[in-house]
Amino acid sequence: MKKLLVILLVSISTTSMAQVLNVESLRKVTDTSGWSGSASVNFAIKRNVNDFFTISSNIHVQYKMNKHLVLFKNDIDFQKIEGEKFSNSGIQHVRYNYRFHDRIAWEVFLQGQYNKVSLIDFRGLAGTGPRFKLSNSENYKFYLGTLFMYEHEEVGDGITPIQKDFRGSAYLSFSLFPTDRIAMVSTTYYQPKLSAFSDYRIANESSLLIDLFKNFAFKTTYRFIFDAFPAIGIPNSQYDLTTGFTYSFD
Repeated sequence: MKKLLVILLVSISTTSMAQVLNVESLRKVTDTSGWSGSASVNFAIKRNVNDFFTISSNIHVQYKMNKHLVLFKNDIDFQKIEGEKFSNSGIQHVRYNYRFHDRIAWEVFLQGQYNKVSLIDFRGLAGTGPRFKLSNSENYKFYLGTLFMYEHEEVGDGITPIQKDFRGSAYLSFSLFPTDRIAMVSTTYYQPKLSAFSDYRIANESSLLIDLFKNFAFKTTYRFIFDAFPAIGIPNSQYDLTTGFTYSFD
């Protein structure tokens, strides 16, 4: 097994948002069995009118063997301004895929997360469902997923009670490879509460990657989320724009 390599990731972020994880961004396309993934670390100290301290880490590992695929994701973001916590978020995700047909796989996943900015003290998810491959082209890939999940959510607005709900999670994803050095990936999620379809989330994540040299790429990602019923005081829509460099291994 190859060792996990870590590099510094230089990034620019307009807001902190980690409410709906784009699992499609974690899947590393590879024809060989074994371990693969990516890792990054971002660290910054700044002083002007105030003292700023920021540290974040991003680790993704996957293991593939024949019809089996296991994904693991761990993201942590922490920021202090003048000794006070300003942004504090984290997400852990593990997913298992079993491909029993050339075009169909079955998925099972567990996820835990928190996000101080969005007042999410804890959100736990457990779900399962099929994933369909809609195309055979190696340059243009399309996928559709229809999952069923249980959600346990605790928010810190002092008003909203603990939520224990069942939700659907449908997603449409495509990956375009117009050249050997350019990739465009986009995924859109729709997650309605099954007992009240007016309570739903819509999220999109779109990325452009340009290979600079082996395993090292320039990456720009735009994320958008709309939550019909967020925590009290949190806007319905949020967005995030990041630009930086990423390292991957296999």
